[in-house]
Amino acid sequence: MKIQESAENYLEAILMLQDQRGYVRSVDIAGQLQVTKPSVSRAMSLLRENGYIIMEKNGRISLTERGMEIAAHVYERHRILTAYLTGLGVNPRTAANDACRVEHVISQETFEKIKQLVN
Repeated sequence: MKIQESAENYLEAILMLQDQRGYVRSVDIAGQLQVTKPSVSRAMSLLRENGYIIMEKNGRISLTERGMEIAAHVYERHRILTAYLTGLGVNPRTAANDACRVEHVISQETFEKIKQLVN
């Protein structure tokens, strides 16, 4: 299923924060993505309505199976592309920023070839 790039970024951020902290709140997502809390609130509402996340009464956010599938896919692309670019000598911060943009538009065929090179 194809979803918007911004939704993919939110799902990826939730996965990354979950891995780092063990829990995720809206304020954590706002800090990670450098967006406003109202933007996060709107995005979480849409992601919840579409079945990608669960928002608990205590404010914690978790991925559904559907959300985890998309987040893991995007995060894998991010990690592989970042490794590839840093392997070429690109500054790690620049590589991560560029990977974040490329991960949404690169073809599966091209990604698989880069993945083979990195692995």
